[in-house]
Amino acid sequence: MIPDRQRPESCNDYWRCIAMVLLVLLLHVPKLAWASDQQQLGWQRVIQFFPNASGWSEPAGEFAVRQILAGESLLGYQYQSLQVTDIPAYSGKPINIQVLLNPDGQIVDAYVLEHHEPILLIGIPEQKLHDFSAKYQGIMADQRVVVGNTSDPDAVTVDAVTGATVTVMVVNEIIMRSAHEVAVSLGLIEDHSNRPFAPSGIKRELFAAADWQSLLGNGAIRRLHLTRAQVDQAFANTEAAHIDNAPPGQSGQTFIDLYVAQIDPPIIGRNLLGERQYQYLQQQLQPGEFALAVLASGQYSFKGSGYVRGGIFDRIQLRQFGDIISFRDLDQQRLSDLYIDGLPALTEMSVFIIRDHHGFDPGSPWSLELLVRRQTGPVDGVFTSFEVGYQLPEAYIERPVPSAEQLAAMEAANRPMWVNIWYQKSFQLAVVLIALLVLMVILFLQDKFTQKPQFLHWLRRGYLLFTVVFIGWYALGQLSVVNVLTFVHAMMQDFRWELFLIDPVIFVLWTFTAACILLWGRGVFCGWLCPFGALQELINEAARKLKVPQFELPFAVHERLWAIKYIILLVLFGISLESLASAERFAEVEPFKTAITLKFDRQWWFVLYAAILLVINIFTRKVYCRYICPLGAALAIPTKLKLFDWLKRRKDCGNPCKLCAIECEIQAIHPDGHIDHNECHYCLDCQMTYHNERKCPPLVAKNKKRQRAAKQESGQIPIVQIESQV
Repeated sequence: MIPDRQRPESCNDYWRCIAMVLLVLLLHVPKLAWASDQQQLGWQRVIQFFPNASGWSEPAGEFAVRQILAGESLLGYQYQSLQVTDIPAYSGKPINIQVLLNPDGQIVDAYVLEHHEPILLIGIPEQKLHDFSAKYQGIMADQRVVVGNTSDPDAVTVDAVTGATVTVMVVNEIIMRSAHEVAVSLGLIEDHSNRPFAPSGIKRELFAAADWQSLLGNGAIRRLHLTRAQVDQAFANTEAAHIDNAPPGQSGQTFIDLYVAQIDPPIIGRNLLGERQYQYLQQQLQPGEFALAVLASGQYSFKGSGYVRGGIFDRIQLRQFGDIISFRDLDQQRLSDLYIDGLPALTEMSVFIIRDHHGFDPGSPWSLELLVRRQTGPVDGVFTSFEVGYQLPEAYIERPVPSAEQLAAMEAANRPMWVNIWYQKSFQLAVVLIALLVLMVILFLQDKFTQKPQFLHWLRRGYLLFTVVFIGWYALGQLSVVNVLTFVHAMMQDFRWELFLIDPVIFVLWTFTAACILLWGRGVFCGWLCPFGALQELINEAARKLKVPQFELPFAVHERLWAIKYIILLVLFGISLESLASAERFAEVEPFKTAITLKFDRQWWFVLYAAILLVINIFTRKVYCRYICPLGAALAIPTKLKLFDWLKRRKDCGNPCKLCAIECEIQAIHPDGHIDHNECHYCLDCQMTYHNERKCPPLVAKNKKRQRAAKQESGQIPIVQIESQV
């Protein structure tokens, strides 16, 4: 019996355990349900494309590949791309795609199971992404697929999805890279990733007499010398660690002294074999076949005593480009003698023929592997291998010159994905960079430009129109608070540059904006480079020209409404700590996707929200930017680090002169005359007034004083009328 005084504590422990179990279940059941839903959806796609399928195997191998079966018959293969590659997409998270392959290495289906792309979560219909991935049906896993146009005639091209170009380029990379790796691992296709476009040739006319030491010295002959101690060491920590070890005093004895040479170049083959034997061998070789000599002495035979006629040489094999070439008895010819000066004592000499179907390239590196086996049981054994690398001297080979198209295709294939995206968007980048250079000139020479207000007004209107049309609607260069949240999370977790380099226009704009914040504050972006802000300003300009009445809030109310955008930013950041995907949904407080990225082509409630903001903007400038925009709040925070104060003020500003504060259309100038750089949009209107001698009250008063002083200094005698005396 348990004493009564102990029961409450025991009960408490019991309920704690129950609570922990329930908590674990609550945390894991949604994940299990999600995984089950994905598996069910995956199987539905399998049935759709393999209607005879009766089931699939358990995931196996490095990439967790399933076999799709009809009874005992193999129909194809299934895998999920996350098991192969985790390339981050626009959202910063990878996209998971189920890919089905047939036994020939052809893509049967590619279907997106999971993504976190904001442009597709809320914006472009998700079906467009599925329609895009369906274009890969029938494409071989070893083909090159390009989104858009390419100069490579052998590449397959697929059209992008308007508004989601970066996302579909990532999808293309994921599908083709994963399909290639899986197909190679399954032996469905050959891995040609390191192969040249055309095999090298042999310089048949090149010959010079050479002895053994000279060929050994220049690498034409390669050597592998193993002692018994080295072999014993290779088997250490295995089941055969104490089998056939060298007796005391014999560890330094030669286990095998092996030499290998590719004897197709006359300077090697004729010197080794002699003229007659070399010519006889060359006559036997078919086009595309090559020969190598394997020579050895020592206790170990590279042919093996167990070799039988019709069998495979199980102690040597050749490896090139990841492919293994084994030799049969018909590929081997025994050598009775060699005719080169300085030849060491040899006990085994053979020539092995590399057949045409192996696709051997004599100009590329290869290696000969020597396999050593130790018996651990009646039928069991442990293998270890020793490798000797080989590369024909460059002087003995002729390398074909690849065409310009081949070089371009090779360069494009070897570039990282983000580099290819930068190449494809080179026109947009060039125009944006020129525009940013123009803006830099305006900012650095602002004192000169503001002295010509009419010219600067029209220049600014033209720049805002360019920002809306080109940067926003064409290049989709609208920055968002989602970019800020993604950057913060990347800094907190796993920072990867390719995550931000994947959209070149956005990256360049962010880089420029960061630099401008340090020099001028947030106003340069908000006043010149934000497409939605520019759209609002142009609409309000048109409304003012049409004499639409304008309304402004009292400064005390206006100043307190500034806090709203900071509260929204904090709420979004808090949500992102729990789920970045949820934060992306709540970030729809920004009308940027509706008005700029999707050009108002989406659900009516999003369009209505953006339209309301623009209609309010007709009567008072940039209400959204001043009070709601979380991106503006995020940019205002580092504005405190601004290094310079480029906006000039006078001691009269604010007291008594309040002209600039009254004229500032976003009310960024306080009644006391100082500019709040956290709210300033850098329109330069106050600077145009500052330099206008006919408008700025302090300048007007100063000019009047100057004119009076000038008259007095000119020495003019005042005229005095004298009345005549009678």
